Amino acid sequence: MEAAESLAAGALDWMIRSARGTEADHTLYSGGAGVVLALLEGQRHFRDDRYGDAALRGAAALAASVDDQDDCSLYFGLTGTAFALRAVHRLLGDEAADRAADRALERVRARFDGQRWGPMFELLGGNAGIALGALNAGDLELAVLAVRPYLDTADPTAGGVNWAVRPSPPRSHHMAHGTLGIAYALAAVGSAAGRADLIEMALAGAADVVSRDEARPAGFLVPHSDPPHRPELIERYSYGWCNGPAGDAQAFRLLGAVTGDAAWAARADRCWHTVIHSGLPRRVRPGFWDNNGRCCGTAGVLALACDRHVELGQPSGFTDELASRATVERGQPSGFAGVLVDDLAARATVDADGVRWSNHEHRATPSALEPHVGWAMGNAGIVRELLRFSRATGGGDPAYAVPWPDQPPTV
Repeated sequence: MEAAESLAAGALDWMIRSARGTEADHTLYSGGAGVVLALLEGQRHFRDDRYGDAALRGAAALAASVDDQDDCSLYFGLTGTAFALRAVHRLLGDEAADRAADRALERVRARFDGQRWGPMFELLGGNAGIALGALNAGDLELAVLAVRPYLDTADPTAGGVNWAVRPSPPRSHHMAHGTLGIAYALAAVGSAAGRADLIEMALAGAADVVSRDEARPAGFLVPHSDPPHRPELIERYSYGWCNGPAGDAQAFRLLGAVTGDAAWAARADRCWHTVIHSGLPRRVRPGFWDNNGRCCGTAGVLALACDRHVELGQPSGFTDELASRATVERGQPSGFAGVLVDDLAARATVDADGVRWSNHEHRATPSALEPHVGWAMGNAGIVRELLRFSRATGGGDPAYAVPWPDQPPTV
């Protein structure tokens, strides 16, 4: 617990220093919006106004960027900006941030062409993410507007339905770019709006993904896409939040909460079984588990581990990997969370400048990539999970300061 907290504090300090000079990137995925949200987590956890003050400075930069942003998406554009600005208003009372969030959402609404905002039609860059960001920012009308086109564009499959999410033939299946991300948005917005038709379509999309499972009965593993999208670059199977069972489980958690059907919790359990038996966070071979971050790497798995720890109410304290894997099998996911935190600690760069993480690209020389500040593959996403782990395993409040649009709250 203390080690995780110390790493997060050092990472916040490094991020504050390094974020200066990167103001051109305002995105939630890799830029200022993600940094601001991590600072809000730091301010709430440590009760240190240094982080709140830095978040306010970041919010001012985000507000100034609203009229210059062309992209409308959650992770790469204005909806992510609005989400971050609304969080600053809610936690720090910044009225200017609230007004800027309204302005950002107005611009998003004005750019809707009746069906979509751009070539991508999924969670990271398209309608599903815009719907979730708008819902989180309090604009239910825009959220419904964003998911409504999925009702008319679903293609029947042998198992359910799916969608053309990019201007090329492959159909992706998971959270970031595929069917489950769309299903998540449909279910979340349908539940908030009392729209049974949206929930029904979410279940049809999820059914298609479930029908593709290749690890039953114990596990759950679905290929990245069919036909394979860019197979020369993208592996057939992934395990993180973006395109693997760590993210699939989040969609199943939401569907379970919305429908009350225990089968979704059982599927989330199977996702967890596959994750802990995959070999991560070890780098089993070149290209396998080279990412520490929230989107594709260890921090995203840690988020699910802590969700399960909170919801199953199991004790913590296991850090030996073999013991932890056995403990997880007995229903104690907090043990594997400790394995993940230990791995993040081992891979961190710690010096006088603070703490940060690099990822690796095994096809490049040198293979170590520059550390980044952002949410997806940088400090911001890792900080959020380390602080939550510290509280969840130390008897504190396991809730995030800022609930994430595509991660259900724990019950």
